[in-house]
Amino acid sequence: MEELAELKRRLTEERPASWDGLPDIPLYMDQVVSYLARQTACFGEGEGLTSAMINNYIKDGLLARANGKKYDQVHLAYLTAIGALKQVMSVREMKVLTTVGREMREPDKQYEYFCSYLDQALTDAAGQIDENTSDHDLPKLVLDLAMRSYANMIACRQALAVLAQRTGHEDLLKKKK
Repeated sequence: MEELAELKRRLTEERPASWDGLPDIPLYMDQVVSYLARQTACFGEGEGLTSAMINNYIKDGLLARANGKKYDQVHLAYLTAIGALKQVMSVREMKVLTTVGREMREPDKQYEYFCSYLDQALTDAAGQIDENTSDHDLPKLVLDLAMRSYANMIACRQALAVLAQRTGHEDLLKKKK
């Protein structure tokens, strides 16, 4: 199946820029949105970040404010991670992870860490796909991928709760009243 071969190729090849590959000049919001669309593998409408979403992440304290309407490498690194994480985590959950990350390592090291885990996850997902899957077996592939995602989501949420508790950030997981 051509579609599965293309999916596998993209999962194998498409990666965000390294820290040194991020633009080293500040960007305006419209440039940021355009740049981020090329940072992660997007397969449909609505997967990328919009300026409204970015502004909301700033209001929620997930991302630092722009420096005079311009966004730097640190902003781009965090927004790249947020673009991937938003698919599977709430803003509160991402805030725990990024807060702990900020406490543990510098932004460039945190971004490298993120990129290495994203690379491994995409490589693993590509390995699950047999591009020669028949139409008859395609539902099995979809169910397998969905159940792996479900199991990983459960494990992620529970591990995140442990992380929040052990680092004293459990308040970040509570809903605001």
